[in-house]
Amino acid sequence: MHPVLSRNLFFVKEQVGWFKAANNYDVIDPTNNQVILNCREEKLGFFTKMLRFSDYKRMTPFEVVIRTPDGAPVLTVKRGVSLFLSKVDVLNESNQRVGGFKQKLFSIGGAFSVLGSNDQVVCELKGKWTSWEFSFKSGDFELAKVSKKWAGFGKELFTSADNYMLQISDQVPADNPVRLLILGAVMCIDLVLKE
Repeated sequence: MHPVLSRNLFFVKEQVGWFKAANNYDVIDPTNNQVILNCREEKLGFFTKMLRFSDYKRMTPFEVVIRTPDGAPVLTVKRGVSLFLSKVDVLNESNQRVGGFKQKLFSIGGAFSVLGSNDQVVCELKGKWTSWEFSFKSGDFELAKVSKKWAGFGKELFTSADNYMLQISDQVPADNPVRLLILGAVMCIDLVLKE
């Protein structure tokens, strides 16, 4: 696991675009405003691009590759075509599956089961229907939380850019693979639930 994932605070900033088909983000260290990760949808086919501008956007496949600014791979989040519920895979820097997410059928604020490498449930990702906040919980213990940071009226009104603050609990060990799943899930919140 890449050492950058041992941090506890990540500011995820979606790249602004007027008519963009690809989902691209920068992950910034909020303490010094330096870009620590680039998240890019590098392989986007022609038909997928066309469908991204239609009502079928939520069904389109995606593959977001997360790298350090110098190009070293950290993780990949990908999903095939989704008709009803999304099932997303998370791959480590060696392109091996470390887990994924399975969208829950009936949830008011949005929810996923976060799965380990053998599809065992590691934790639950649940959203509040009254606000744009999500938490990762294992039983009563909160592993991490995600909240939306407002970008300003003009940016929110005329673009589709979203910004998120991810805070991982100090109780989650720095080398715990659940950190890969948590960071990958932040991409899924936007791509699966909020697009």
